[in-house]
Parts: sequence; structure tokens; C-alpha cells
Amino acid sequence: MTNLPLSHISVLDLTAHRAGPTAVRQLADWGAHVIKIEAPASEGADATGSSRHGFDFQNLHRNKKAMTLNLKSPEGHAIFMKLAEKADVIVENYRSDVKHRLKVDYDTVAKVNPRIVYGSIAGFGQSGPDAARPGVDQIAQGMGGLMSITGEPGRGPMRVGIPIADLTSGLLLAQAIILALYNRERTGKGQWVHTSLIEAQIFMLDFQASRWLIKGEVPKQAGNDHPTGIPTGVFPTSDGHINIAASGQNLWKRCAQALGAPELVDHPEHLTPALRSQNRKAVNERLANITRTNTSAHWIAALNKAGVPCGPINSIDQTFAEPQVKHLGIARPVKHPKLGDIKVVGQPINMSDNPQPAELRPTPELGEHTEEVLASLGYDRKAIDSLKAGGVI
Repeated sequence: MTNLPLSHISVLDLTAHRAGPTAVRQLADWGAHVIKIEAPASEGADATGSSRHGFDFQNLHRNKKAMTLNLKSPEGHAIFMKLAEKADVIVENYRSDVKHRLKVDYDTVAKVNPRIVYGSIAGFGQSGPDAARPGVDQIAQGMGGLMSITGEPGRGPMRVGIPIADLTSGLLLAQAIILALYNRERTGKGQWVHTSLIEAQIFMLDFQASRWLIKGEVPKQAGNDHPTGIPTGVFPTSDGHINIAASGQNLWKRCAQALGAPELVDHPEHLTPALRSQNRKAVNERLANITRTNTSAHWIAALNKAGVPCGPINSIDQTFAEPQVKHLGIARPVKHPKLGDIKVVGQPINMSDNPQPAELRPTPELGEHTEEVLASLGYDRKAIDSLKAGGVI
């Protein structure tokens, strides 16, 4: 992986759950030398509920080395600080106060390594009245407003089908770490960068948040309909359902033509985007009466030919069977010493000069590289055995 953009960067990974590991995965997949540090007794289920050899853990922690270390012991803390002296990046997602209790926080590390870029994720931020509260994805989805705009009107709040606050906070932290590394090239100094589930969730509200901030509108649930661009939603066909996105006057005209109903354009309830929004239910019913007369494949072909965004509504197995998805190669092979040949979800980023390797490295076993890491710090066999006997590793 020496040709990857972060192959010169070393990372200490103190993360668990999902948000922090998502951030570290971005660094590891792009070549960073990552050492995942876990407690000696942490074998079994991860905080996500996944076993080490389960699909979740394997997808989250590939391309790393792993060591065990008891950070609560003086010897374990001393080893961590030796590693921190030479590291470029540390990533953690403890509750905001835990790193200070363990004395592995940014201020402590920066005293021995002022170049360190220290990345943190907490549920609700690093300061403020809720900083020390425990927080997980679904709590952030609810508190951050997402569940109030997800689902069908009148059916009550609904979570989305992925841990979106975990994933986006992880991606945003990875971006922040890379920004800080880039800034360090100019200044020679590292810094502490952090985000939270609640901040990431609010950021992802995007135009729904700006509706409130700028116009004072409180968005409501709109089900499968786009809340402002009509018609955009799910429409029945003779053999299932498809998505059609035909907001805007030009796409609306093309859609009506492709459906064989150009008269829809001049209908008095359809003349402008504002009228189509006002009469959304009637517009959608008129389209549905047409789309249900033929197959999904028929309408997808007709609408694509007309340049109208549309597509099938796949189950996950159907998604990975799509010819385009196969072509993109986002399902990446891994050769695992115990699980055999498996696949994980690869990177959605493509770089012309630094392509992803054909295979990713498997998630390491607990403590798989502990002795290798300690040897690199100068510990001999006797010292390593002593650490093991004392429960430090």
C-alpha cells in the first residue's frame, strides 16, 4: 500500500462502536499505518454487538494492525505515550471525559508530540451541558430532527435504515484529520479536531435545516415524496415500484412525454412547480395510474431515454447484482485466515494515480501484532513476557 496517499502517516486507533472506526477506516484504506489498541480482555462482542468474526466488525476494522494494552495501568500508559511520541494521528470516540481520566487526551499527548493530530468524536460534543452524556446513533437521529422528517405523514417518527449519524460523523472526522495534517505541513504543528453525532446529524439535515433557519418552516414527514421537488417519489408499476425524479419544468415536460401523456403538462393543477407541490397528491395519483400499466423495466428504459432520473427499488442483494455496481467494484475481496474468502464494502472514492488495491487486508485478531509493536519500541522477550504476566497486554 506504499502508493496510497496516506502511506507515510501512522495512526493510533482507540476507537470502538462505529463512528470512530468509520473515521479510522478512511485513513487505513488510504494507506495509513494503523495500530488498533484494545483492552486485553476485550475479546467477544464489540460495542456494536458484533463478534470479532462477524460481518460488522470485519467491515469496520480491515487494513489495520492490532495490539492489546491496558491503558489504566502505569506500564500500559507508558507504552501508549511511547507510541504517541512517534505517531501522526490519534483517534478516539470515548465519552468526552474518559480520555482525560485515562490521561491520553490531546493536551497530555501534545506535550510529548506537538505535531500530533488528535481526532475525537462524542455523542454531543466535547463541552456544554450534554457533553458527558452517552450518545448513540438513534439518539442523535431523534434529537437531531431526522426522525421527525422520515417516514409517512401521521405514522409517527421513523429512524432511517442505516446509522447515519455514526457514519457521517466518522467521515467528517476523517476529513478534519486530513485537513489538520495538510495544515501541519504549513505550520509544523498538530491540533485537536473533533465532531459529534449531533453536529453531524444536524449538518446532514442540509436544506431541511435551512428551511427552518432561513424561512421559519418546520419540515414535516413526506414519506417517499421529495418534500419540495414534485414529482419525485415512488410509483407503482405492473410488477413492482420505481423511483422517478422529475422536479423542475424541463424534467416534468420530458417525464410527461416519456409516459405517453403530454397532456399532463397543460393540466391546470400542473402548470408550475408551486402548483404541482400544492396538488402533490393529485399529481402523483395521475402518474401512478399510468405507471401501473406497464413493467418497471419498460418505464425505466423510457424515462432514461428521455433523460429523466429514475431507477429500480432494489433489495440489497439486487443492488450488488446491478451490472453498474459490479463494474464499479465496490464489493472488495479479502482473504481472511479463518473466514476464508470474503467481501467487504470498499471505498466510494476513486483516484487516478492512487487506485485502491485489488484486495484489502483482513481485520486483525485481538492483539495479533502486540509483540511486533512492542519489539519496535525496543522491548525484548523477557520484558514482553513480564508485561503479559502483569495483565498489561
